Amino acid sequence: MARFYVLDVPENVGVVDVARQDDHNTVDRIGPYFRITAPETIVIDRRSTGCRHAVWYSAVSGLEGSVITQHDKNALRVERRADG
Repeated sequence: MARFYVLDVPENVGVVDVARQDDHNTVDRIGPYFRITAPETIVIDRRSTGCRHAVWYSAVSGLEGSVITQHDKNALRVERRADG
């Protein structure tokens, strides 16, 4: 599973909203965080989130059994680790 966490603050709501639009993703809450999970790769398009660059690059709070393979001005791509 690919899995990452986003702090539940108003600035990050665009990331969570875009993640929810993909039927492969599951979004739930763990304490003050949103946990975004998918069987394979999670891809979030930055422009769709409406996030400015500073928020975009600080949105990921943590990973679980996953690795970030893209995090640039276009997209965030989180994939499950080969050994995870």
